[in-house]
Amino acid sequence: MSAASDEATGAWLVVGLGNPGPEYAGHRHNVGYLVVEELADRLRERFRKHGTGRAEVVEGRLGVPGSPGPRLVLAKPRSFMNEVGGPVKALATFYKVPPARVVAVHDELDLPFATLRVKLGGGDNGHNGLRSMRSSLGTGDFHRVRAGIGRPPGRQEVSDFVLSNWSSTERRELPFAVGDAADAVECLLTEGLERTQQRHNS
Repeated sequence: MSAASDEATGAWLVVGLGNPGPEYAGHRHNVGYLVVEELADRLRERFRKHGTGRAEVVEGRLGVPGSPGPRLVLAKPRSFMNEVGGPVKALATFYKVPPARVVAVHDELDLPFATLRVKLGGGDNGHNGLRSMRSSLGTGDFHRVRAGIGRPPGRQEVSDFVLSNWSSTERRELPFAVGDAADAVECLLTEGLERTQQRHNS
């Protein structure tokens, strides 16, 4: 699929935020990866390395056979969280996707585990991935699917909490939370922000 065809069909770029490598795979900070992997499974596609480097992508279209929906590019940047903006900017440029059609799926400390908020624009709220994206895209006016992970217990440092594995209780509920977030992404792309907020904002 060429960049020109993406421009004509108005592709969306859905970016799962996380840190690359097996040692980070089970961390709370990587929930964005899990959501785009779920979406790729629904499309029955596998991630592949993109020619721009530092990202893996899946290209597809939502909808059912005979009634295709929006074209989308799912992305897993292969840079660390605080440098994710560079790969996102490179993909947005390649596919000619404006910031308003970029969706960042990320962990959110200020929401309880397994709750969701979907929004357009805003600050980074201390999230290094969002800060990097804002800097590289030159704007914060992209969509966010905020997957709640809750606050650290007791006096645990935030940095240690987000880079720790899910609890056993959370692991049992995690597939449902990831599925809900993937549903929210699909709703956003097919039915718009207002309807998605009505249905999915916890």
